[in-house]
Amino acid sequence: MLPALSSYLVIIAVAAVVTALSVPIFRVAALSRGFIVDPDERRAHEDPTATLGGGAMFLGFLVSFVVAAMSGWFEGSFTGTTEPAGVIAVATMAYLVGLIDDVREISAPAKTAGLVLAASFLQFGGIGLQVFRIPFVPVLILPADLSFLLSIIWLMGMANAVNFIDGLDGLAAGTMGIGALAFFLYSIQLGREGLLLPGNIGPLIAATVAGICMGFLPWNVNPAKIFMGDGGSLLLGSLMAASTMAVGGRTENPFSGQTFFFYAPLVIPLVILGVPMVDTFFAIVRRASRRQGLATADKDHLHHRLMRLGHGHRRTVAILWAWTALLSGLVLWPVYREGRGDRIVPVGVFALGLLLYVSFRPGLRRNRHQEPGEIV
Repeated sequence: MLPALSSYLVIIAVAAVVTALSVPIFRVAALSRGFIVDPDERRAHEDPTATLGGGAMFLGFLVSFVVAAMSGWFEGSFTGTTEPAGVIAVATMAYLVGLIDDVREISAPAKTAGLVLAASFLQFGGIGLQVFRIPFVPVLILPADLSFLLSIIWLMGMANAVNFIDGLDGLAAGTMGIGALAFFLYSIQLGREGLLLPGNIGPLIAATVAGICMGFLPWNVNPAKIFMGDGGSLLLGSLMAASTMAVGGRTENPFSGQTFFFYAPLVIPLVILGVPMVDTFFAIVRRASRRQGLATADKDHLHHRLMRLGHGHRRTVAILWAWTALLSGLVLWPVYREGRGDRIVPVGVFALGLLLYVSFRPGLRRNRHQEPGEIV
């Protein structure tokens, strides 16, 4: 059996409190050093806003992890294993890569190299994909070289997915907080069924992610007082990659919902990104047709379109939070119902994705305040 639920709840509380109390410190530091994100045509916020909030999240992670190690409740996760060192190393590297990009922009290849190094630290620490699940296909047992490659791809995909959805106040923190909490509940159920070793560190990582998101969110909801920046988004993505690999990437034993929820923390932001990706494609086509540069800013991106559809900033984020919670609940349902309802998961995910697309598709309907001749 895994440690008691109350032990994890304490860690969540510690992560939330430390993060929340640390945010003002990093906010003052950002304002005093001029690390501010100014509003422009590409961004939805209206006032200059401090960045570097990822530092508070990183501190919340470190303190909660140290408390977990010293409490004695998670002895199996910290004794006789290098996994905690790997988790701390990947979190530190991911945060530093993002922090450097927040302070002074770095090239995409440099950022990629940093994330590859971070994933390597995690792999050397003992956490990686040993088995790989594809829906409706038998579990794949990965050889060492393929395991290393897919582990790197998995972490980079998760980190960049979180980075991409960090475009509206509170969206990334809320989405990942809900996803991490749901994955934590899923992991706990796996432990109760005897499918996770007592020392599995995955649930603890998910608990810390949920906690730091809870602590950061009050400062980040619209109007945000501080942004997490790339330091925060890459940190969250890397930690969730570590958690999913520790829980779902090791055991080949079948369990209700296992295949689907293994992908859920990555699928949730990626499905939400489905419409933005379409929007980006049309932005390229639009600018090419106007003979403009691809970097030319305009007000035809998804968040602008959502505002014109009548959804305010807060309502848009709340809708996406609710959709994330609904998707997580859909996948958790068969897990806690002893396998009943497994078949509805892929159908439900498809239906929710279709509903999101139909609701938010650019140009679907016009705002009643739209001026004649304005292109939606």
